[in-house]
Amino acid sequence: SQTRSLLGVFEEDAAAISNYINQLFQAMHRIYDAQNELSAATHLTSKLLKEYEKQRFPLGGDDEVMTSTLQQFAKVIDEASTCLSSCHAVLSTQLADAMMFPITQFKERDLKEILTLKEVFQIASNDHDAAITRYSRLSKRRENEKIKAEVTEDVYTSRKKQHQTMMHYFCALNTLQYKKKIAMLEPLLGYMQAQINFFKMGSENLTEQLEEFLTNIGTSVQNVRREMECEVENMQQTIEDLEVASDPLYLPDPDTTKFPVHRNLTRKAGYLNARNKTGLVSSSWERQFYFTQGGNLMSQARGDVAGGLVMDIDNCSVMAVDCEDRRYCFQITSFDGKKSSILQAESKKDYEEWICTINNISKQIYLSENPEEIAARVNQSALEAVTPSPSFQQRHESMRPTVSTGSLGSESAALSALSLDSLVAPDTPIQFDIISPVSEDLPGQAKSSGQSGRRTNPFGESGGSKSETEDSILHQLFIVRFLGSMEVKSNESPDVVYETMRQILAARAIHNVFRMTESHLLVTCDCLKLIDPQTQVTRLRFPLPNVVLYATHQENKRLFGFVLRTSGGRVESRQTSICYIFESNNEGEKVLVMVIL
Repeated sequence: SQTRSLLGVFEEDAAAISNYINQLFQAMHRIYDAQNELSAATHLTSKLLKEYEKQRFPLGGDDEVMTSTLQQFAKVIDEASTCLSSCHAVLSTQLADAMMFPITQFKERDLKEILTLKEVFQIASNDHDAAITRYSRLSKRRENEKIKAEVTEDVYTSRKKQHQTMMHYFCALNTLQYKKKIAMLEPLLGYMQAQINFFKMGSENLTEQLEEFLTNIGTSVQNVRREMECEVENMQQTIEDLEVASDPLYLPDPDTTKFPVHRNLTRKAGYLNARNKTGLVSSSWERQFYFTQGGNLMSQARGDVAGGLVMDIDNCSVMAVDCEDRRYCFQITSFDGKKSSILQAESKKDYEEWICTINNISKQIYLSENPEEIAARVNQSALEAVTPSPSFQQRHESMRPTVSTGSLGSESAALSALSLDSLVAPDTPIQFDIISPVSEDLPGQAKSSGQSGRRTNPFGESGGSKSETEDSILHQLFIVRFLGSMEVKSNESPDVVYETMRQILAARAIHNVFRMTESHLLVTCDCLKLIDPQTQVTRLRFPLPNVVLYATHQENKRLFGFVLRTSGGRVESRQTSICYIFESNNEGEKVLVMVIL
């Protein structure tokens, strides 16, 4: 986005130069083409030179040396115009060779080259955008290696062509600043020398001081030319070096082993495809430039002067999603759940970096003095959090109070009265998805009451048994996302829920598990039900008498969990306790109140 804004300034300057040179060319052409208007044309040329300081060149407004030189030229031209003789044929030849030729070359060759390169660059950019669009539409489920190879080669070729044309275009724009000075000074120098040679009275009217001035200007023009040639040589060498170094970057999905993923970022910018719904079942994708600014996600369309706010990502949630058979899609949901955006990254590296960056920003790590260092320490602490310690004493000695693990804040320090092994079974795996109903394993409960295939009306409007009608009188429906569950060894303290939250969130961060199952949590008089929002099928049923412990996160109120006591488990002769962790739309305490009621 900054490069395109800077390119716009250079193009605006080139247009201003072209406009000014055309006027100067017309003024000099009047001197050459109409000898009977020589005096008037010379006066117009002098007038334009005087107006140079009033021109608004974006890149040359503060060139005082150039302004004073042209002012002196204007003064000299006014004096010389009074000494013109009637030998217009000789004067015309001298003006054609020394004045008109340089400015005509600049106008017809250099300025037209800029326009041609601009058109080539625009065509290359359009070809690249078209190639990227075709690449983004590659199917993830039905991959065709031949089509994928062709599309990838198309992206590589168009991106390389765009980069090469862009570098040559930028080089021409930079060179134009030098050619502009030469194209204006050389014709003026030739004009004055023609006047000196032409007038028989030149030795009386054109003093030695003027000749010295013109000699100095000629020397300056040669210096500018040498400086331009040196700069062009350096830019050409830079172009060659960049072409060699940038070759791997032309691929749309680079190898992550050569370009590792940075997971500690708190700022990121780049192009993403945004999904826009155009109807109930239809949608469109738009490629825009996205960047983070503090706790905000911003976007800037091509041609816009500044970016616009997309979403406040403080305390937001981000997860990977499957969307329209596209790869590398993820969804960002605001802290209140009222706004969400589905975006698609170009590569796996960008995809993971965007998710990690937004996750770091949602924890407000960017507000610290060294955000990337804090993010690295948090991720390292998350890695240590899923590594069992042999005893609480060793864990307590290695704990750093200033580091918050995952999004759990200060809960890790609250475990000072309990051993880690006394809270969570050391060899218990973490379940990140919902597989089967718990109700089938509960004693004394009919299987029909917890069947996974039973469709449920959460509002109690359909016919049913008397107990279901009574349940619907006191019920509340919440939108929740299942984070995970694991077996615990204690159900007597809220610290069990806090520790389970910490381990599940840490494990998700370490293993890059971003997907979450969204469900409707129905709280009734005798049970909690997890209902599929699409099919209305009951996924899980938790009888309230078996919910022995419930707690919400002390800082992030969207996180809540409860401990369910069941029979069976890894040892069939005893009861087991399983802790379930959920994320709601800032309604964790409301769920708690409903359970208590």
